[in-house]
Amino acid sequence: MLPEDVEVFRYIEDVFRRSCMGWGYQEVRTPTLEYLHLFTAAGTLTPNMLSRVYSFLDWDGWSGERVVLRPDGTIPVARLYVENASRWGMARLFYVTNVFVFEATGAESRERWQCGAELIGSGQPSADVETIALAIEVLRNLGLRDVKIQLSHAGVLGALLKGLGLSTDDETRLLDRILDGDIEALQKIESFSSSHHEFLLRILNSRGTRAAFIKNLRSLPQLPENVSSALDDFAGIAELLDALGIGYQIDVTSVRGFEYYTGVCFQFLSQGKKIGSGGRYNNLIPLLGGKDTPACGFALYMDPLMNIVVPVKKRDNERRVIVKCEQEIPGIVKAGFKVAEALRTQGYTAELSIFGTEVASEVAYRWLVIVRDEPVSFVIVDKERKQEKKTDSVEGAIDIIGGM
Repeated sequence: MLPEDVEVFRYIEDVFRRSCMGWGYQEVRTPTLEYLHLFTAAGTLTPNMLSRVYSFLDWDGWSGERVVLRPDGTIPVARLYVENASRWGMARLFYVTNVFVFEATGAESRERWQCGAELIGSGQPSADVETIALAIEVLRNLGLRDVKIQLSHAGVLGALLKGLGLSTDDETRLLDRILDGDIEALQKIESFSSSHHEFLLRILNSRGTRAAFIKNLRSLPQLPENVSSALDDFAGIAELLDALGIGYQIDVTSVRGFEYYTGVCFQFLSQGKKIGSGGRYNNLIPLLGGKDTPACGFALYMDPLMNIVVPVKKRDNERRVIVKCEQEIPGIVKAGFKVAEALRTQGYTAELSIFGTEVASEVAYRWLVIVRDEPVSFVIVDKERKQEKKTDSVEGAIDIIGGM
């Protein structure tokens, strides 16, 4: 990242961190290297996702453990929770971290950054709504006003597929393909009736914008019994979002890429780009060796956000000073370093202009301190007011800048 990129990165990070802390979330850090079995044995990622991770043997001389550069931010936090569950009941945790995904074309970065938050220990609909509302607050505080939410429910999708009468392996493979966006895979299933096929496609292709839409799905003929409870949970969350005035587009097929979602799931779009996603993952904690613990969370994607967020810049030039030595001799250079140090202790940004170089034209600053040898003196230039004053001491220079 170039300096201007880091400036946007830090701005997004600061806005995210302030919002999370305002909601009572605590920051955590997880390792870059994780055990591969966290992502395989638990079935937490789709085969398509697993084909794009960086894994290798962490050799110790006699035997080794297969490790991976983390491709996801949630699973390491879930492991952190499992290993420290005794200190928490319900936990609100957030992180800013990098993840790694193999990208064969080289057109996209393989290291990507996320800002994520996890609410672990509550299965109530209000917990799901809290994570959505927190994400929306962050995005609004970043100045984004066109954010669209696509809302789905993995429980509804899973219950629908259960009714197909497939083997566990076939059902898993079909779910993987649907989660990766291949809805047409349903047309190749021959083990259910054309009416059931038509009903399933109708559900998957349905779109709506209110809780009433979900409730109307319950009145559809041939609705499998096991779908009803998932639709009730979906409708309850949508009702709370309606009450809070948070708009959304219902699309049952919009969840992709992760098998660990069990309930509501969502993604955020802005200017045609996917800038975040999240959902409920009640089975993840026990799959990683913990107790039966409900959880939900979200991640915002730094890379697309950095292309659309415009930082609100403070007038930092008010407290920015350029210190310029007219000659590079010990007495003048010493005075330049001394006045710059004194300015920094007073909260100013003091940049030394190296002798023989000009100040970059794009550098925004108000104050210029010229150090001269006649004997040593300081000329303070106020660029804003176009005024100059002179003093023969560092203390005098500080007083002039503070009083002009």
